[in-house]
Amino acid sequence: MANAGTVTPGHSLGRHHNRWIQLAIGIICMGLVANLQYAWTLFVVPMDAKHHWGQAAIQTAFTIFIVTETWLVPVEGWLVDKFGPRPVVIGGSICAALGWIIDAHATSLVHLYIGAVVAGVGAGCVYGTCVGTALKWFPDKRGLAAGLTAAGFGAGAAVTVIPISNMIQSSGYEQAFMFFGIFQGVCIFLLALMLVRPNPPAFAAPAKRIVATKIDYTTGQMVRSPLFWVLYLMFVFVAAGGVIATAQLGPIAKEYGFAKMPVNLLGVTLPLLTMALSIDNLCNGFTRPLCGFISDKIGRENTMFFIFIGEGLALLGLMEFGHNPYLFIFFAAMTFLCWGEIFSIFPATCADTFGSKYAAANAGTLYTAKGTASMLVPLASVLSAIGSWNAVFIAAAVISIAAGLCAKFVLAPMRKRWIENTVAQTSSSGSMDASFKAAWVDAPSKSSAQ
Repeated sequence: MANAGTVTPGHSLGRHHNRWIQLAIGIICMGLVANLQYAWTLFVVPMDAKHHWGQAAIQTAFTIFIVTETWLVPVEGWLVDKFGPRPVVIGGSICAALGWIIDAHATSLVHLYIGAVVAGVGAGCVYGTCVGTALKWFPDKRGLAAGLTAAGFGAGAAVTVIPISNMIQSSGYEQAFMFFGIFQGVCIFLLALMLVRPNPPAFAAPAKRIVATKIDYTTGQMVRSPLFWVLYLMFVFVAAGGVIATAQLGPIAKEYGFAKMPVNLLGVTLPLLTMALSIDNLCNGFTRPLCGFISDKIGRENTMFFIFIGEGLALLGLMEFGHNPYLFIFFAAMTFLCWGEIFSIFPATCADTFGSKYAAANAGTLYTAKGTASMLVPLASVLSAIGSWNAVFIAAAVISIAAGLCAKFVLAPMRKRWIENTVAQTSSSGSMDASFKAAWVDAPSKSSAQ
């Protein structure tokens, strides 16, 4: 008897078993959980005004949330690979609601940090499941599928950031936490009931232009390869600038003196911070499927090269011209436009390199790099307090540009050699373990022989 949610070959698929419908469900779930991260900056100043905990201490909750969200994704990905997406997302929906309910009633930093842990578990369950299953459903369109899924997380908050901001102003941040926490949790729970195990059609296969393996590597094998750690370090470098911008955009705008200044764009007038966040979240979401699609066409590393350098230049532009309100909005948007694509390109690259079978756990393990990057958020607050935001912008820009150069001149040749050696060795020995060893043990001798 097939497991619940499993589609056997030849079985007539129900409409919601269609891979595009499954992708759409994942995108909506991602959009619903996005506020846990992208609307956080709206709550920082009101919480500090009421409790006087200090913004650096409050932002520690954001770091705890990101670390919990990211570093538990490998475990959640393993659960998805073993039990399917439905139970994991149901658990995530409950935690996502409970996290903001705890935040609404927090009377101390300890309560706030507990809420961050619970919300992080919820976000990780939803994020890791939806991205991992998208990679499995679409081996032929990994960049696009991962990008569309991640776009839900990037752009989802754009729909609700204005209502959340309005509710904070009219009813207090506690009411906003309560209402949106419960609303998001209930919606995700209902959508989770329609999720099924991925069963991609037989015609779905990676295009020849994409460097992809035909071997499925376990997470243990993946983390033993130097190639994985090159990917991981690059992820940390690029994520650092974006995570800092996400968490610190509100405090930066306040320090520059125009957070609440009304601005008009295309006939819409909003406080500058609210306007900036709405545009940033749209850019953050739009870039994920766009760059995922481009990477399917021109290759992962070529896309990384241009976009990562673009993020570095955008951060330098924010530093140099950000004291002008409209240029602040523009360069913040460019930063998000050049940052959000890592959440489509890196999962797609991971699945291309290490296979589909364990894609949820493997991509989840790589995703922990976001948690590592988040630990720089409190450091950025301290650095800005003792120096200025310029030092933060310069450091983030330099490492982002370095990641772009690394993609082109380090990652690309390493991945090519990895896949060529493992496939060749598997063909001759029939052993995946032998091919894994050959990629890094035999390869140097082959290179030197040449």
